[in-house]
Amino acid sequence: MIVSMQDKGEALLSKCSKGFKSLVRRKQVDSVHVRREGHQLARKLTALDLTAIGVGTTIGAGVYVLVGTVAREHTGPALTVSFLIAGLAAALSAFCYAELASRCPSAGSAYHYAYICIGESVAWLIGWSLILEYTIGGAAIARGISPNIALFLGGEGNLPAFLVRHTIPQLGVVVDPCAAILVLIVTFLLCAGIKESSLVQTIVTTVNVCAMLFIIVAGGYLACKTGWVGYELHGRFFPFGLNGMLAGSAIVFFSYIGFDAVTGAAEETKRPLRDLPLGIGMTLTLCCILYMLVSVVIVGLVPYYALNPDTPISSAFSANGMQWAAYIVTAGAVTALCASLMGSLLPQPRLLMAMARDGLLPAFFSDISTRTQVPVKSTVTTGMLAAVLAFFMDVSELSGMVSVGTLLAFTVVAISILILRYAPPEEVPLPSSLQQFIDSVRKQLDDDSQSMERKEFNDADIVEQRPSQSEYGEASIQYPLIEKQFCEDKQNPRRRRNIAIWNIALFCIGVLVLTSAASVEYLPSLVHFSLGAVGAAILLCSLVVLACLNQDEARHSFGHTGGFLCPFVPFLPAACILINSYLLMSLGVGTWIRVSIWLIMGALVYISYGWRHSSLTNAVYVPMAYLDHIYRASSSHQV
Repeated sequence: MIVSMQDKGEALLSKCSKGFKSLVRRKQVDSVHVRREGHQLARKLTALDLTAIGVGTTIGAGVYVLVGTVAREHTGPALTVSFLIAGLAAALSAFCYAELASRCPSAGSAYHYAYICIGESVAWLIGWSLILEYTIGGAAIARGISPNIALFLGGEGNLPAFLVRHTIPQLGVVVDPCAAILVLIVTFLLCAGIKESSLVQTIVTTVNVCAMLFIIVAGGYLACKTGWVGYELHGRFFPFGLNGMLAGSAIVFFSYIGFDAVTGAAEETKRPLRDLPLGIGMTLTLCCILYMLVSVVIVGLVPYYALNPDTPISSAFSANGMQWAAYIVTAGAVTALCASLMGSLLPQPRLLMAMARDGLLPAFFSDISTRTQVPVKSTVTTGMLAAVLAFFMDVSELSGMVSVGTLLAFTVVAISILILRYAPPEEVPLPSSLQQFIDSVRKQLDDDSQSMERKEFNDADIVEQRPSQSEYGEASIQYPLIEKQFCEDKQNPRRRRNIAIWNIALFCIGVLVLTSAASVEYLPSLVHFSLGAVGAAILLCSLVVLACLNQDEARHSFGHTGGFLCPFVPFLPAACILINSYLLMSLGVGTWIRVSIWLIMGALVYISYGWRHSSLTNAVYVPMAYLDHIYRASSSHQV
């Protein structure tokens, strides 16, 4: 009886261990067997195309409203400084994205990076969150276009009857046919081909940028004529203090979200190692410059307290006798929304395709059209879903959920950089069909290793027989093997790797404790201070240890080499994790409740389908050093 219970306990423990390992199993970069199956998109995009996609996705109509609200309530004339600080904070994530995009240039963006560096369960969490972000984001953007079109035409009465919003009395639902039609048009463009859709994106983005340049040039001219009255406040450049300026930075930070759409088209880029980092950098730089210049002009035209919170730019021009400028501003807002809609719907089919390739979603989503070389089935599915949501639902209340997916992705990408630098994957999965080649190569390399050990042992005997001149000073000359052993013991890669892994985990725990203490308001002040102090201590200690450790040598050969490298590791990724975690914790309780429901649904889908159908279920993990030998043996056997 005791033996039987012991056997059952061991079996249960084995199942739990196997289940946990399946949650953290990682895939390799650019799997060779995927490429052979023909799952490839057309590589047609250049750095200019990527920049158009990134700028178009990032600069939405929000900036046309945001400058008034933030300046009135938080920053005053210091709005430009808030945009600069927010841009620098966004640049932290951009640096991390740039390295991972050039090392792992495949579809899936943050989902793909998390799967390679962290594990399957975290990758699924990020992928599921991004699905929510793209779907709700696309529907919300589409619902915002029709009012701006009506404003441009002089009111809803000038819209065609079939485009006007109307209410279904039986349901009490306000339907928006214009939003649904716009989503379907964008879906058709995306199905036509990546080069065709990127051309339209470039044209629309150019119109939007021209509208912003008009605001900057014409507004600057008016401000020079009027003497920049908005800044004549007798030294009150920071009327709300430093805290108000930082609060404004946290709000306008979300206006930089969208540059990560560039990485969604990684597999369609001609020269990903060069163009992806370039596209990300140019996108963020252009957006930051445009935001800052627009804020300088608008706050200079009208005192911040007199800005209209709903139409700050149009009202600023009207106050200076240029009522007709409202048409150009509205045209810019419409084109900005259209470009954001295209940028929001572009990455989602590629994300679904990447998840389907990995077996976490049905293979239906991984099909690529042989004619247009885009995932048409995924594009049509996501387009129809977004069109239905845009038609029937007012998703403005759900728009906060969009930020969760983005901030989670930013955080995980920064963590992936730390893992890649200090503890990159040592083993890679291969399909079980290569088992015979794996066994053959493993046996051959083991035999070679034993032969080398015997040779080194014999060489050591010969060295030991030589006379020694001194006990310490010349050991490195007369006993090279002793020196080699001393260096290996000193560095001890396995011990260094374990220390790095534990300190990365401790750093994340410290960030979680610190940001929770900073964002939760109903706790007593003593508890606030105590939690904050504990979190800060854990964070700083683990960061100091990481800074003192040498980075893993395997990072030089991980993925595609020769691309962009994130600077100031571990400090830059650490700052990125801290900022994004704080913004996550600052979101409302209602938002987190809705997101939690969505994530629970995702966990059920993963358990019922993804976990069982994952392409890594029967994979065989082999050391990195074996990889080239195995593929070489496999190729020679096929020949």
